[in-house]
Amino acid sequence: MALMHSNVRPLESPAKDFDLLGTDDQRYSLDSFKDKKVLVIVFMCNHCPYVKAVLQRLIDLQNEWIDQGVQFIGINPNDTVKYPDDSMENMKKLVSEGKIPFPYLLDETQEVAKAYDAICTPDIFVYGEERTLLYQGRLDDDWQNPDKVTRYDLAEAIQMANDGIVLEEQIPSMGCSIKWKEK
Repeated sequence: MALMHSNVRPLESPAKDFDLLGTDDQRYSLDSFKDKKVLVIVFMCNHCPYVKAVLQRLIDLQNEWIDQGVQFIGINPNDTVKYPDDSMENMKKLVSEGKIPFPYLLDETQEVAKAYDAICTPDIFVYGEERTLLYQGRLDDDWQNPDKVTRYDLAEAIQMANDGIVLEEQIPSMGCSIKWKEK
């Protein structure tokens, strides 16, 4: 596992559109979520220990905020040939077993991850109502031990985005490198 830190994009840059297949066999784009006030895009995968460690916290945040117009989206950008744990079939199993309450999409061409300049899993982006970037960074200050978390960066960013405010301090996310396909 290669530890990487996310590249923080310029704040207020626009969200990049996509057309991706979800585990529910539906296709999704930015327009699919036009009625949501805040959009949280998480580049994630099935096998990454960092994602596994924080997945329940992401689920809990989605459940906490769904009624307030906040929509999470998981996007798996990994090479599923070299990493079959991240295949659509296994994504569907993860959704089924984990009861993930948000769309989990496969970026088979990896073009969406490249457009977002995503580097690692998880790599978290928060967009406001105008679909401009208000936060890109970590979930919280202790990915391994939820009981030791003292700073809830993503929760704070969601609250601020819900109010149309940019979180001043953006601490990059860290996780496994995206598993890019060979050219």
